[in-house]
Amino acid sequence: MKILVVEDDELTAEALVATLSDRNYTVEVATDGESAWELIQSFSYDLLLLDVSLPQLDGLSLCKRLRSRGYRMPILLLTVRNTSHDKAMGLDAGADDYIVKPFDPEELSARIRALLRRNPTTTPAVLEWGELRLDPESCNVTYGTQPLSLTAKEYALLELFLRHNRRVFSCDAILENLWSFDEVPSEQAVRTHLKGLRHKLKAVGAPTDAIETVYGIGYRLKPLEEAKEGLASRQQTQSAIAEVWQRFQPRISEQIGVLERAIAALKRGNASPELRRAAEREAHTLAGSLGTFGFDRASQLAHSLQRHLQAADFIAVPKVEEVDRLQQLASRLRREVSGSQKQAAIPLLLIVDRDRAAAEALAAEAVNWGLRADIATSLAIARQAIEREQPDLILLDLAVSARLDNSLHFLSELQQQKPAIPVLTLSSGSDLQQRLQVLRCGGRLYLQKPMSCPQVLQQVSRILNRTDPIEAKVLVVDDDTELLQTIATLLQPWGLQITTLSDPQQFWQTLDATAPDLLVLDLKMPGVSGLELCQAVRHDARWYDLAIVILTACADTQTANQVLAAGADDFIAKPIAGPELVSRIVHRLERLKNQNNLATLQQREAMECLRSEIALRQTNNELERQVTEQTEELVRAIALLRGELEERRQVEKALRQTRMHLAEIIDIADDAIITVDRRHRITLFNRGAEKIFGYTAEDAIAQPLNMLLPPRFQQAHQQHMVDFERSTCPARRMGERQAIWGCRKNGEEFLAEASISKVQMKEETLFTVILREVRSL
Repeated sequence: MKILVVEDDELTAEALVATLSDRNYTVEVATDGESAWELIQSFSYDLLLLDVSLPQLDGLSLCKRLRSRGYRMPILLLTVRNTSHDKAMGLDAGADDYIVKPFDPEELSARIRALLRRNPTTTPAVLEWGELRLDPESCNVTYGTQPLSLTAKEYALLELFLRHNRRVFSCDAILENLWSFDEVPSEQAVRTHLKGLRHKLKAVGAPTDAIETVYGIGYRLKPLEEAKEGLASRQQTQSAIAEVWQRFQPRISEQIGVLERAIAALKRGNASPELRRAAEREAHTLAGSLGTFGFDRASQLAHSLQRHLQAADFIAVPKVEEVDRLQQLASRLRREVSGSQKQAAIPLLLIVDRDRAAAEALAAEAVNWGLRADIATSLAIARQAIEREQPDLILLDLAVSARLDNSLHFLSELQQQKPAIPVLTLSSGSDLQQRLQVLRCGGRLYLQKPMSCPQVLQQVSRILNRTDPIEAKVLVVDDDTELLQTIATLLQPWGLQITTLSDPQQFWQTLDATAPDLLVLDLKMPGVSGLELCQAVRHDARWYDLAIVILTACADTQTANQVLAAGADDFIAKPIAGPELVSRIVHRLERLKNQNNLATLQQREAMECLRSEIALRQTNNELERQVTEQTEELVRAIALLRGELEERRQVEKALRQTRMHLAEIIDIADDAIITVDRRHRITLFNRGAEKIFGYTAEDAIAQPLNMLLPPRFQQAHQQHMVDFERSTCPARRMGERQAIWGCRKNGEEFLAEASISKVQMKEETLFTVILREVRSL
C-alpha cells in the first residue's frame, strides 16, 4: 500500500516515514500543499496523511481541491489543534478522519487500517491465496499453520501480489509500487528480493513456482496448494524512530535556541514581531514532533510555551515574572530533550584492498559522500567484517589475493548470500577474459585502474542510488485487432504508453496526436503497406529519425533487405514470441534513451561552450574597444603634446633670438644699462657702463649700487629706490627734482640723466637703470 505524507516539519515527516515503513507501507513525502498536488496528479496513492498547517497551500484547501476534482482516496488529517471546531472544519473539507499531534504510532496505524478497510477500492482486511494468508493489521504471514519471517521488502512484494492476484507485474511496475519515486533502485534489486521470497516460500514447503515468471513480461502469483509464510522480520518502530530522532537532534536544539533568543529579547524589551512569530511557530512544531518521539513532558512544555507566547499579555511589554516563567519553561524543555545516544544509519562501504594507504584515502573521502567505510586488507578479514555487520556495498580489488581465483571465489560467495551484496570490482587488468569472469561471478561493475577516489565513489553512489526506469510512448499499427491487443498486453506491464491503430488510413493524424518514441508497423496491410508508411515517415522533416520496427510474416533475406532499405531499424517475424518482442522493443527504447541522454548532455555542453565563447568574445570585444579608445586617446595626447612641444620649441627659439639680439644691443649701447635686485646689488653691467664708470663687469657684479654714486647722494638715492618699489608706476625718470650725479672708479664725479624701470619676476623684483652722461658744451 502506498501512502503520501504531506508534512512541512522534516522531523515529524521522518518519524511518520519510519513508523509507516515499519508497517510495510510504501511512503512518499511532500513538504507543501502544491508539491503534494503535483505528486497526486502524477502517481496513485492508497491513502493521504495530511498536515493542516502547510506552506503555499494549506491542508484544508488541498483536501477541498482533491474532493472537488474527484479524488476519493482516504484522507487522514494530522494537526496539533484539538478543538471540536477544528475537527469539524477538517471533516467538512472532505477528510475521512482526524488525529492530533503528538500521535501514538499504534493509534495512527489502527486509524490507517480502518480507513483502508472502509475504502471500497481496497481488498479485504486479510489477504488469502490458497493456503497463503497475510494479515496487514498484524503484519503476520502464514502458509498453512506455519509463520514465515520476511524482510520488509519481501513482505511488501508478497502483499502486492496478493492484492492484485490476477496481474502480471513487470520489474518497473514493482519498482513503482514498492519504492518511492526519488529512491528507485535497479531491476536487480527486484530480482534479489524475489529470489529471497521464493527461497523462503520453498523452505516451508510451498511449490517452487509459487511466484511464477512470465518470461519477457514479468512476475505473477500462481495458485498455491501448500505454503507457509510468516511474520515479517523488521526493526521495532521505536528503534526506527530513535534513529530519526538522532539525525534531527541538532534541528531540535536550533528550534529551542529560537525560543531562548526570543525570551531573552522579551526580557530586554526589544523583541521584534518577526522573532515572536518565529518563536510561536517553533513552539507549535516542537509540541507536535516531541510527542511523536516519546517526549510527552517535553511536548507539554512546548504546548505551554506556545500558549504563553500567544497570550494577550505578550502583545505589549511583558512583566518580569512572566518572562522568568518562560525562561524556566525553555530550560526545562532543553533538559527534557537532551538525550538519545543512538546513531543514524549510514550506508556502509567495505573496501577490500591490500594497499592500506589507498584504502584509507578512499575511506576518508567516503565520509564526504555520506558513507561509512570499513577496510579489509585480506579476504579473511573481509569475511570477518561481513559477519560483524553486513555492508551495503563492497569495493573489491581483485589483487587483494595473490591468486585471481580466490578473489573470484569470494565474489561468488557474496552473490549466494540472501540478499546478495552488490560488489564493484577494481582491477588494473583490461583483458576481456577477466571481465567475463567477473561478470559470471556476479560483479556489478568493473572499474579500470587507475581511478581517483572521487571517480570511484561516484560509481559507488550511482549503484546505491539508481535512476528511474524508462518511460516511452509506442504506436502500433496493424489491421489485426487481436494482435494489437496482444502486443498492448505484453508491453503495458513495462510502463510503456501503448497506442494501437487498426486503420492505416488514420496513421498520420494518430502519429501527430500521440508523438510516439517508437513506431511498430505491420508489413502488409490493406490500402497502404508498412513499407510505404516507413518511407513516408523517413521523408518527413519532423519524424525522419523516429525508431521503426516492422512486423512481418516473411523472414526471408529478400524481405529483410527491403525492410531495412525502406528505413526500418529492426524487424520481428510473425508469429510473435512475447519475450522476443518485449526484449527488442525495450532494448531499443533503452538505447534511444541513452542516445537522447547523450545528445542532451552534448547539447548542454555545446550550449555551455557557446555561452562561454560568446562571453569570451564579448569580453575580447570590450577589451579591444577599451584598448582602441585608450590608444586613440593616447595618440591625441601625444599629438597635442607634440604640438605643445613644437610651439614651446618655437617660443624658446624666438626668446633665445630675442635675448641674443637684446644682449647684442645692450653690449653695443653707449648708455650705461645697469640692473639691480631689491637689495640694490648689481646683476647686470654692460659695456656702456664700463666706459662711463671705469669699472669692468666683473668688478661691478654683486656690488651695491652706491659704489656708482657720490657719498652725499647715496642716502637720497636709496630712499628714491624704496619709494619707487612701493609705487604702482612701472617706470620713471630719475632725478626729476634734482640732478643725478655719478662717481667713476677714479673718484671723479659727473652729471648724468637716467630712467628706471622695475620688473616683477615671481618673488623677485628687478630694477633696470639706463644712464647717460651729460657732457657740458
